[in-house]
Amino acid sequence: MKGQRPTLARVDRGALRHNWSELARRAGGRAVYAMVKADAYGHGAAPVAACLAEAGCRHFSVVSVDEAAQLRAAGRDEEILVLGGVHDAAEAEAALAAGLVTVLHHPGQLELVAEAAGDPPARVHVEVDTGMRRMGVPSDAAAAFLERVAAEPRLRLAGVYTHLAQAEETDLEPSREQLRRFAAVLDAAAAAGVDPGCVHAANSAGLLAGTDLAGMGPATDAVRVGLALYGVRPSAVRPADLRPVMTLSTRVAAVRSLRAGDPVGYGGDWRAPRDTHIATLPLGYADGVPRAAAGRATVLLAGALRPAVGRISMDYTTVDVGDSGVAVGDEAVVFGPEHSVEHLAEAAGTIPYEILVGVGPRVPRVYVD
Repeated sequence: MKGQRPTLARVDRGALRHNWSELARRAGGRAVYAMVKADAYGHGAAPVAACLAEAGCRHFSVVSVDEAAQLRAAGRDEEILVLGGVHDAAEAEAALAAGLVTVLHHPGQLELVAEAAGDPPARVHVEVDTGMRRMGVPSDAAAAFLERVAAEPRLRLAGVYTHLAQAEETDLEPSREQLRRFAAVLDAAAAAGVDPGCVHAANSAGLLAGTDLAGMGPATDAVRVGLALYGVRPSAVRPADLRPVMTLSTRVAAVRSLRAGDPVGYGGDWRAPRDTHIATLPLGYADGVPRAAAGRATVLLAGALRPAVGRISMDYTTVDVGDSGVAVGDEAVVFGPEHSVEHLAEAAGTIPYEILVGVGPRVPRVYVD
């Protein structure tokens, strides 16, 4: 770290392997697709995928062909499912050249992949929209679409899936209804002689719901895990043995004394309520600490949670440390195993996903066991 800012994100491979093992156990023999999209939720896609492959993962999921190409360039030869599909002929050709499995959401994508395919046929999955209303073939048109895919000799239908929109909530009835719609689509396709290949529906929240969703839809062959893989529970009402993978930390860059009434930061809209000391941390909203968390976030510093005060700026965050004796060079943990990312997300009025992917590219990722 010589010559660099002392801010870093430690990625614990041991915690990642533990989470993989726990989620694979819960999958009960089904294949597990590990979500490494968005640079593995900010953790670093190539090193995360390498760690998971060593632990036994054989299926990865990303959103774009570009993300998949980066994994191939890093030496990954496992199956990679491109959830977003392809958008033009060049992308379809690149996907097939890299041996990717692409997702079809509409007839246009079917035509793009079929035109790019040769021998052997291109392996594809189809997303069925059962209630997310974002991507995928609408459920009332899905059986006919699956028939069309199965009849196309340049394609091989390797999988069919849906995405649960509310599986993290206490009320699982909307998820049950989605699964019932999904089962109806598959039944109609089966009646037409369509083999769906790998069937999957559960995301992290759906997997952790366990028996609460069991029997409400088709038998599935795989699950897709994202947030839980990185040690964050997608639902507070469903506990799981998961370990946080990322720790975002820095070291105090400056300490200054304040008198009661002294303003701090841009706008001076926070004033010291008493004589105190302010520690300046060299990280800000460019590094993953949202500006909206000002006045509500805390950091773990000198054995206690210290409040962030004043406005969070692009490069710095100021913390009220009182008379604790905090000194330049002391470590401050923004989030990690002892101070969860959920706390920062709540302070910022957002979700842990956004915090993790928001840890900026100038923050080095350091991989530890």
